[in-house]
Amino acid sequence: MIAIIDYGMGNIHSVNKALQLFSAKTVITNKPEDILNCEKAVLPGVGAFDDAMQELEKQGLVEPIKKHVAAGKPFLGICLGMQLLFEKSQEAKEARGLGIFKGGVVKFKAAKGLKVPHMGWNQLKKCQMSDVKCQNGCPLLKNIPDNAFVYFCHSYYPDPKDKQVIAGVTEYGGSFASLVWQENVFGAQFHPEKSQSIGLKILENFVKLC
Repeated sequence: MIAIIDYGMGNIHSVNKALQLFSAKTVITNKPEDILNCEKAVLPGVGAFDDAMQELEKQGLVEPIKKHVAAGKPFLGICLGMQLLFEKSQEAKEARGLGIFKGGVVKFKAAKGLKVPHMGWNQLKKCQMSDVKCQNGCPLLKNIPDNAFVYFCHSYYPDPKDKQVIAGVTEYGGSFASLVWQENVFGAQFHPEKSQSIGLKILENFVKLC
C-alpha cells in the first residue's frame, strides 16, 4: 500500500491515478497511522513552504513522516513535497523543513530571458553517483533515457549540502538539482504525474521498489 499524504496542498488525485495505472494499491490520507503502516509514501505539494509545514505540523504528520523514513520505507517528495525534505527555504519566513536532506531551498534569480517561475518542459540529466551502492544509478531512473523531458512549475529549487545525493540536474539559468536520492528517500522537483510517458515510467519504478 502506498500512502499519498493529503495535507491540503498537492495534486493528490493526479498522483493517485498515475500510481494506480501500475496496479498500485493506494490510500489518500492525512492519518498518521496510515503513513506509519504503509509500505511506501508520497508527499505531493503545490504552494508555499511556510503554509505546507504549518499544515503538516497542525495535522500531526511530521513525526509519522520521519518515522516512515527512519524505518527504511520508500518515500517520494514531489515539487514542494521535495523541498519540504530539506532543512530550510528562502521562501519561508518562519518554518523549518523536515530536515531529511541537509541543505536549503533557494529562489531562481531573475535574469534577462529567464522567467520565474520556471514553468514547462525541460531536460533531466542523469548524474554519475560515486558511491559503490549507486553504481547502477538511481532506481527511479531505470530505463529512463538521459536528458529526457519532464514538466516543471516552480520558483524555488533545492541546494543539497551533500552533492552526492543529486541524481539528476536541469539547466535553467545554471544547473540545479531536479532529482535527489538518499537510501530510501527520493525527491523530484518536476511533476512526474504531468510528465507523460517519462514521468509515468518514473512512478512505475517507484511502485516496483522493494
